[in-house]
Amino acid sequence: MSSHLSTTPPRASQPPTGSLQRSLKRFDITAMAIAAVISFDTVGQIATGGGQAATWTAAMALLFLIPYALLFAETGAAFPQEGGPYVWAKLALGRPAAALTTLMYWVTNPIWLGGSLVFLAAQTWDGFVFHLGSGTVADYTFKLLFVWIAILTAVVSLRRGKWITTAGAAMKVLALALFTLTAVLYGLRHGFHGLTETRFTPTTAGFLALVPILLFAYVGFEAPNAAGEEMHDPQRDVPAALGRSATVAACCYLLPVLALLAVVPKQQVTGIGGFMEGARLVFGVYGGAAGPLLKLTAVMFVFALLTQGSAWMIVSDRMQAMAAADGGFFTRALGAFHPRLGTPVRTNLLSGAVATVFMIAAMRLANGDAADVFAVVLTVAVTTLLLSYLVVIPALVLLRTRRPEVPRPYRVPFGDRGFMLCAVLVYAWILVGSWSALFPGVLERLFGIDYVFHDVWGVSRASFEAFTLGTVALLLIVGAIGVVVARRENTARGAAGS
Repeated sequence: MSSHLSTTPPRASQPPTGSLQRSLKRFDITAMAIAAVISFDTVGQIATGGGQAATWTAAMALLFLIPYALLFAETGAAFPQEGGPYVWAKLALGRPAAALTTLMYWVTNPIWLGGSLVFLAAQTWDGFVFHLGSGTVADYTFKLLFVWIAILTAVVSLRRGKWITTAGAAMKVLALALFTLTAVLYGLRHGFHGLTETRFTPTTAGFLALVPILLFAYVGFEAPNAAGEEMHDPQRDVPAALGRSATVAACCYLLPVLALLAVVPKQQVTGIGGFMEGARLVFGVYGGAAGPLLKLTAVMFVFALLTQGSAWMIVSDRMQAMAAADGGFFTRALGAFHPRLGTPVRTNLLSGAVATVFMIAAMRLANGDAADVFAVVLTVAVTTLLLSYLVVIPALVLLRTRRPEVPRPYRVPFGDRGFMLCAVLVYAWILVGSWSALFPGVLERLFGIDYVFHDVWGVSRASFEAFTLGTVALLLIVGAIGVVVARRENTARGAAGS
């Protein structure tokens, strides 16, 4: 590992293997952020909150997304080293804390890929393209192919892989725009009946239910910084790319959710099938062409999900690989970058194995009930990702206060006060979201809100907590072991060097 992680000049000197190529320009960074952040699997889940889902989506865009984007635009431009959040956490809090934080950030993505993404893709393919069944050989085959194609797109060189994520980002925006415009046409012809049952007044119950999923939908704009040393000009391109991608993401969540609520009866909006079921309804305006268009949209939908998973594998695997290459997690060999491809192939394969195991475990836990496992698995992914931000956000503040000498090409408006206000806002949202994801129903009781756990999740609280808390506890144990093993390896290497 090169020494730039310790000295931290404004720009990194050499990548760990000398094999990284600067292939990401401003357009590529923007497309990668859009591909990673806009989540098809959360559009339907958000819409289940009814009219107030649109209200909270807009409110959080103002009170969370903007401060969040400002924080990471400044930090990403000032510290553009490969590994992104791992580097920031290490510089501020030390290697062990950074390694544990990176593990929580990274593992979110194979869990998510092997959980909600692959379940939603299979459900869509089964319902609109080709029958798969549930728990059949075809079902398992489709899900395994989905997982490993996403992994393989992360294995290829970033110079080529970026075009896969760019195509996914374009297809995602196109599909959402097509759905929104078609819903407007349908409403003009048949009436916006969904709006008669929809109330946009925000409530405490709606807030507590929607915060975790909305946070999960909005976070991730810092992800391209994991490939910081593969960007042409991160100091200028990162802030501009974050601004553009955040604007696109806010529109791509708010407008389809409004369209879905306007034309689909509330009782028909489901988390796992809400978007495509809404498309099935509104595409009726195209007459005989509705069937082929719906099937085409379903294929686009699945492809967008696939590239979304691969975009996160590209960035999060680099973070985890840098943690290993820096001597922070198990063995440095895990962080090796392929000399020709310039990708962390070993970490990519580890992600594929974790996603596969999680997918099989989730299918067996669900006993064929895709809707219940969808919600629980997504919650696990929400939990692990949000927990990592509880460390990353303080790290950004510490870097701002302890390293004033580092040039910051972009600065949050109003200086230190503006930065601190953004950090406090973001951290408060993350704190509420983390607690609500780990312990749903607890805050509701404090506010006197009725909360029947089984009716909400389809499983008992004991099963839910066993799955979520058990996963978090297991990750912390694995992380602690990884830190200890890495420390021993570093000691042995030091002794051998002496």
